[in-house]
Amino acid sequence: MADFFREVDEDVRRDQLINIWKRYQNWIIGAAVLIVLGTGGWRLYDYYRLKNIEAAGARFAAAQQLASDGKTSEAAAAFNAIAKDGSKSYATLARLANANAIAGKDPKAAAAAFDAIADDPAVDPAYQDVARLRGAFLRLDFDDPKAFEQRYAAYAIPDSPYRNAYRELLALADTRRGDFTGAAHWFELAAADPASPPALRARADAFLTIVQAGAVPTK
Repeated sequence: MADFFREVDEDVRRDQLINIWKRYQNWIIGAAVLIVLGTGGWRLYDYYRLKNIEAAGARFAAAQQLASDGKTSEAAAAFNAIAKDGSKSYATLARLANANAIAGKDPKAAAAAFDAIADDPAVDPAYQDVARLRGAFLRLDFDDPKAFEQRYAAYAIPDSPYRNAYRELLALADTRRGDFTGAAHWFELAAADPASPPALRARADAFLTIVQAGAVPTK
C-alpha cells in the first residue's frame, strides 16, 4: 500500500512539473538565454578591458623609456597623446610624468605643469597633492622666498598629508632670505611631529642644534 501511495505522489509531482513547464517554458528559456548572453557579454567586456589596460600600460612604458633616454621632445609628444586619449588614470600619470621629464630642462615650465594638475578639479585629490608638492620642490629654487611661504604655508597645517615636507621646504625658503628664526619655527614643527620621517626629523634636529649653538643668527 505504501508503494502505491508513493507512486501516486510521484505521478502527481510529475504532472505538476509538466504543467509548470508548459505554462512558463518561454520565461524559463528566456531567462536561461539571458544568463548565457550576460555571462558571455561580461567575459567579452572583461577581455577587451584588460587588452585596453595592457595597451595603455605599454604606451606609457614606451613614453617613459623615451624620457629615460633623454628624448624629451619625443617623450613629451607621447605623454601628451596619452593625456588626450588615455583612460583617466593613465592620462593623469602621463601629465605627471611629462612635467617631471621636462623639470631638468625647464624647471619653471615643469612647475607650471605640476600646478595645472594640482588645480585641475577633474584630477583625483591624491594626484593633486603629489603634483602640488612636486611643484613646490621646483619653485623653492626660483620663487621669491616670501611669496613661496604665502603660497605653501597653508599646506603645512597639522591635517595636511604632506605637512612635514612642506615645513622643511618653508624652512629652507626662510634660510634663503636669512630668516633663521622662521626656519627654526618650521623645523621645530617637523621635529615634534611623530609622523615626520626619521631622515627629515634628523635634518630638523641638526639645524635646530646649530641655531641653539649660536652658529647662525636668529634675528
